Amino acid sequence: MPIIDIKLPKTITKALGLPENNPRRQQLKVLKKLLRKARFTEFGQQYKFDEILMSNHPGKKFQELVPTFNYNSIYQKWWHKTIEGNADICWPGKIKYYALSSGTSEAASKYIPITNDLLRGNKMVMIKQLLSLRNYEDVPFVSLSKGWLTLGGSTDLQKNSDYYAGDLSGISQKKAPFWFQPFYKPGKKIAKQKDWNKKLEEIVEKAPQWDIGFIAGVPAWIQMLVEMIIKKYKLNNIHEMWPNFAFYVHGGVSFEPYKIGFEKLLGKPINYIETYLASEGFIAYQNKQNSKSMKLVTSQHIFLEFVPFDDKNFDADGEMIQNPKSLMIHEVEENKDYALLISTSGGTWRYLIGDTIRFVNKEECEIVITGRTKHFLSLVGEHLSVENMNKAVEEASRELNISIPEFTVAGVPFGNFFAHHWYVACNDTLDKEQLKILIDNKINALNDDYAVERKSALKEVFLDVLSEEQFLNFMKSKGKIGSQHKFPRVLKGEMLKDWQTFLKKNN
Repeated sequence: MPIIDIKLPKTITKALGLPENNPRRQQLKVLKKLLRKARFTEFGQQYKFDEILMSNHPGKKFQELVPTFNYNSIYQKWWHKTIEGNADICWPGKIKYYALSSGTSEAASKYIPITNDLLRGNKMVMIKQLLSLRNYEDVPFVSLSKGWLTLGGSTDLQKNSDYYAGDLSGISQKKAPFWFQPFYKPGKKIAKQKDWNKKLEEIVEKAPQWDIGFIAGVPAWIQMLVEMIIKKYKLNNIHEMWPNFAFYVHGGVSFEPYKIGFEKLLGKPINYIETYLASEGFIAYQNKQNSKSMKLVTSQHIFLEFVPFDDKNFDADGEMIQNPKSLMIHEVEENKDYALLISTSGGTWRYLIGDTIRFVNKEECEIVITGRTKHFLSLVGEHLSVENMNKAVEEASRELNISIPEFTVAGVPFGNFFAHHWYVACNDTLDKEQLKILIDNKINALNDDYAVERKSALKEVFLDVLSEEQFLNFMKSKGKIGSQHKFPRVLKGEMLKDWQTFLKKNN
């Protein structure tokens, strides 16, 4: 039976946009709401938001009059003005908060504008996700009333002359409602800690004092934290300390490569809940128990467009062309990869977020994340996606009963041809040649283009086994340590050179 079998009042379902039975109509409503709110900003005036609002086809008119942007282009033309303290640039008022987001490859931090309207929209989506738990079966509802451990960025934000900057999780916790504070762990004092290692140590020290039912965070760091707790207190599993731990919320990277190692730390099954919460907004969430997909947020604070991820719209380096073909939600097809453009209540307009998604159920707006526009390998036409990599590692790990918490792949020259070089983190005993062959065979079965090229120009596959600590130390050397930083699944360019130099010095 579902843990909460209730029908919500119409006033609540309307406020939350439930049920979402007409995505096209809802998306046009969201677009009009965003345009009306921003019509008197500099951006709205330049790109004729009033004209778009009066159009019989506002979606198409919006695509016609407003150009697409990536981070560099929108920052250089617009967002730098808000950093300088100017008001009413892309969204009404002054921007008081910025989420620092480096993605997985860029060296410098991105400053993503965070507004109260954006945070309000994110909170509404979080409520929707919690309400979806009423449809789950055999889940201990009491766990939701226990502690909620969030391993996020520091709430001690960088203070500048006109704004604060920090991790989105830190900003969100700093502005969390008062009623949530008794549930929130690790608490305000530890949450302010900027030294990531000290934060982990302080959480481990406090762990026996808490009754945790709900954990949220990036898989690699959560796994490390749980391992530290088990080791310090000589436990067999984390449920010996936290018997009510029943929910783990994750996002940002595929959880599947971590799952085998993570479940070794548990004493009983838990519920895994995936979210698609980027610095730019809360885009999708898992709303069904044990689902492999997430439901797009279509009725709240984000207008979505979908650019077919193909050679017509992206170059070989994953850069989007000017004026790409973009589709609205009613125009997409299932089982095709799309890059996301988002327009939000944070002053983000037709912005390439960098992720690629695929619709698995168009009617229900259910998607899976398939990778990043720049995180794929296609040296000779093999079109190897992050999705292929994750699946191959997951299946190989299960067959060998090993845990691979991190991995990355690089394309390298091999004579007159090319090869793929895998680097995997694994502390278990294994035969690396066996693992290499298994991963190669799995990808051959998953990807026809790869299978063809393995008989042609993609001549070899190399695999090195490293410790997870080496991956983490490399991220530390780049100044990328903390909840918002993920190791890139594909290494290219300067990042690859830095990785190779790092391994030479530290092997």
